[in-house]
Amino acid sequence: MRPAAAREGRGRAVVPDADPYGPGCGLPAGSASVTQKQQEQQEHQEHHGGSRGWSAARKGVWSRLRFTSLRLRLVVVFGLVALTAAVSASGIAYWLNREAVLTRTQDAVLGDFEQEMQNRAGALPERPTQEELQYTAGQMANSSQRFSVLLIAEDPHGRTVYGSSGGLSGFSLQDVPVSLREAVNERQKITSTNKHAYHLYWQRIVAGGTPYLVAGTRTIGGGPTGFMLKSLEPEAKDLNSLAWSLGIATGLALIGSALLAQALATTVLKPVQRLGTAARRLGEGKLDTRLRVSGTDELADLSRTFNKAAEALEKRVADMAARDEASRRFVADMSHELRTPLTAITAVTEVLEEELEFEGGGIAPMVEPAVRLVVSETRRLNDLVENLMEVTRFDAGTARLVLDDVDIADQITACIDARAWLDAVELDAERGIHARIDPRRLDVILANLIGNALKHGGSPVRVSVREESGAEDGDGSGGDHTGAGSATGGAEEVAGEVADDGAEPGTGTEDGGTVIIEVRDQGPGIPEDVLPHVFDRFYKASASRPRSEGSGLGLSIAMENAHAHGGEITAANAPGGGAVFTLRLPRDVSALMEEDTKNTENTENARKRAGGTSGKAGGKGGTRRENAEGDDR
Repeated sequence: MRPAAAREGRGRAVVPDADPYGPGCGLPAGSASVTQKQQEQQEHQEHHGGSRGWSAARKGVWSRLRFTSLRLRLVVVFGLVALTAAVSASGIAYWLNREAVLTRTQDAVLGDFEQEMQNRAGALPERPTQEELQYTAGQMANSSQRFSVLLIAEDPHGRTVYGSSGGLSGFSLQDVPVSLREAVNERQKITSTNKHAYHLYWQRIVAGGTPYLVAGTRTIGGGPTGFMLKSLEPEAKDLNSLAWSLGIATGLALIGSALLAQALATTVLKPVQRLGTAARRLGEGKLDTRLRVSGTDELADLSRTFNKAAEALEKRVADMAARDEASRRFVADMSHELRTPLTAITAVTEVLEEELEFEGGGIAPMVEPAVRLVVSETRRLNDLVENLMEVTRFDAGTARLVLDDVDIADQITACIDARAWLDAVELDAERGIHARIDPRRLDVILANLIGNALKHGGSPVRVSVREESGAEDGDGSGGDHTGAGSATGGAEEVAGEVADDGAEPGTGTEDGGTVIIEVRDQGPGIPEDVLPHVFDRFYKASASRPRSEGSGLGLSIAMENAHAHGGEITAANAPGGGAVFTLRLPRDVSALMEEDTKNTENTENARKRAGGTSGKAGGKGGTRRENAEGDDR
């Protein structure tokens, strides 16, 4: 009996152990696997070929995630972390189990094959016959591992004979990779560390989609060469089942992580949503809004900070409202207190004015200029007090409209005629344009606009009237002037009027349309830096002329009256020169009156909640004003 080739460890693999179960790793029967260098080159090409595509895809996905909701980002990030952990754990578990299964099967098969080679092939004569080889191969194949065996030797006549456990259609030499045959037949040099000339070699291959373990060795001292073929299909099925199980577990873990992330996101974002709702309520003016604080985490600290800020803001607004109310009360009281002495002074000045007009010369010539100055300044002071009282009523929200059906052309004519402006004003208005408005307040608006144009633009002043349907409303510009919606006026003094910043003027009713009145003068226009301040109270276009004949409130009161009707006044410089003031009023203000009633109630409630504050009312949303007398200029 001749011993088989020595087996060191588990034998020697001819080529690196390629995975017979991975995609692209199968080898056809009879061919050797690729070398490690070729594999590394292929992987290197695939890595660099797809790196740019992966980078672009990653940037695209990340850019989409940045613009989605915070909840989705939390869920996606949490899911990616869970997926990475699950895939890593599954991969490691699969790799460890694969190595354990393959190593256990491989050790058992190689050990059995080596034992059979020693016991049965080693018992054959050095030159056996084919029948002996065939019989021995069949006995070896009946071992516990049930592998196919191929024995190769020379018969007594020097011919190469083969003995296969499967007969002529069984395991043949063509099924053995060339690299394995060369390794088995290569004689090794005997050294102190290598005591045998031949060794047991093995290789894993894939044939027809089925993985196999192929091994071969030679008997020491001459004798047959044996090859073994063992199917690893049962192990492959076990590993595939394991892979499916791990994949299902990974999917379940991903679903569970998504649900858990959703729950955590809800827990984290719920306080943030409450904070956003509270901030919106605070922005709407509900300064008593507070958050319920629970816990000691960062979100609880944020809620406490919000409550402190809201409390400080409420206190600050209440203080400012109280000071504003006191200031308005002071102006109102002062105006009322001035009316009594002004009434007496006015009566005296009227007597003095009659004396000036008396032909008998009741006033000395040297005193006459002083008397005229007193009369003029008394009239101006009286107008200023009246305007201050009107502004106070607007600010307090106590003004009301007294509506009536008005012919616009007749109303403009009456305004011009009452002030003796018929020779200085050109009226372009057709009769029959009616509107339901407050005629007294329209008179105040027209008097201020036309008087302002005459004072700063010169005559003739052109006043035109047209109407627009509801579908055409909302333009805010009038006529052919530019800068629609911006406040512009005459020259220096016209810039001394103000618009209520809290106003939100409308441009007409849905069904009645809009009446548009344009007042155009022949002056030089308004400087661009003055345009934003045309309707400011007491604004002076030039600091060198701080004093003027008017009160500086005329255009402001005109704007307030326009807002009271749900309209607006815009100003611009006409392309051909001169300033153009455009008044837009709805033809029917009845609907706004009902809306204002509700707004007044809401305003009063808000004042009570804010500690007695009172805001400046104006525009559609403001309360309606009453009894205004602007500058006749």
